[in-house]
Amino acid sequence: MLKIRLSRAGKKNMPFFRVVLTEHTAAAKHWYKEVLGFYNPLTKEFKIKDVEKVKEYLSKGVQFSPRVEKLVKINNISL
Repeated sequence: MLKIRLSRAGKKNMPFFRVVLTEHTAAAKHWYKEVLGFYNPLTKEFKIKDVEKVKEYLSKGVQFSPRVEKLVKINNISL
């Protein structure tokens, strides 16, 4: 099952996350299929690059991780 979830990037004490499409059993850091956006917790910036592509994945049965789902709702991104 594919999921849209966060993958940690950035330096020590400077977190940065990519929003990635990956298999739910695989490690999100290395084995993702596609980068869909990013989240910077220091500035609280959250962005999805291509909303239409995410809508297409959701229609095919892909699910959000709980944290990404919460970020989408907080930032009022309509999907």
